[in-house]
Amino acid sequence: MSKDAIFINEYNPDWPGLFQKEKTFLAKLLPQFATGTIEHVGSTSVPGLAAKPVIDIMLGVKTLADSREAITLLSANGYCYYPYKSNVMHWFCKPTPDIRTHHLHLIPFNSPLWLERLAFRDHLRKNPQVAKEYSELKRKLAREHKEDRELYTQKKWPFIQAQLTKIKEGSHAE
Repeated sequence: MSKDAIFINEYNPDWPGLFQKEKTFLAKLLPQFATGTIEHVGSTSVPGLAAKPVIDIMLGVKTLADSREAITLLSANGYCYYPYKSNVMHWFCKPTPDIRTHHLHLIPFNSPLWLERLAFRDHLRKNPQVAKEYSELKRKLAREHKEDRELYTQKKWPFIQAQLTKIKEGSHAE
């Protein structure tokens, strides 16, 4: 199996517990960098949603510059840093780039990206039909782009963007 091979699994009820365990570890490791909350995001955070079996964690930081030293600390504690979208986050995987159980995103708390990720997660949690459509899309894209993680991610974006637009329109309709 290549490191970029994409496998979508049925929802695993252990995922929330795996998140809680890692959240506890990160809260103890990074208190000087954490601002706001540590959130379970991504597909594993939505009950019933099929997903790559990787726990996505978003940790709020004051700024990317203020949290740069966290890269060294996390690297010494099981996380691998990769400068992916480094203008908006510090991105890590664990335990290795080839075998991933966790992704960690250090993102400025309440930044547009922070708010967008929470809005999409909460929208999927509240709308089972949308979550089902997203699951089906992810399975299709995983079949079509099994060896290209970046393309798989890019191809999900129109769906995500359409849902974010609906969320924004709904919040302005009141």
